[in-house]
Amino acid sequence: MPLKLSLKPGEKFVLNGAVLANGDKRTSLVIQNKACVLREKDIMQPKDAKTPARRVYLAIMMMYLDGEASEEPYNDFALRMTEFMGAIQNRAVLAACVEISRDVVQGAFYKALISCRKLFDFEQERLNYDPEELSKRTARG
Repeated sequence: MPLKLSLKPGEKFVLNGAVLANGDKRTSLVIQNKACVLREKDIMQPKDAKTPARRVYLAIMMMYLDGEASEEPYNDFALRMTEFMGAIQNRAVLAACVEISRDVVQGAFYKALISCRKLFDFEQERLNYDPEELSKRTARG
């Protein structure tokens, strides 16, 4: 099934490891065969992988873009996912992590990336957790 990309002016994307940029007008591309494609909004730079879920995402992205399928990105993914799962207790999130891991093992990296992005919201809620604010709200209500 062909993939249609609608690109904004100047938008970048990665196609099978090559970074491409759209010109100055909106355009659409149709990719007729299987290819590794990431839009600019889905590309994470290593410097932006500052949280556990983002480190998992970066490792999956590197596996997706790595046409050689080397062991290093997979080992990094396994380490990062193990760390992440060891730090959480929410059953739904743990189940999502298991699904992401299954997708990775099956080579469904893009599907794993999309699922992994959903972990960002859960993680952000935890990182913004302020015990003092919670105790104030509990005392008031």
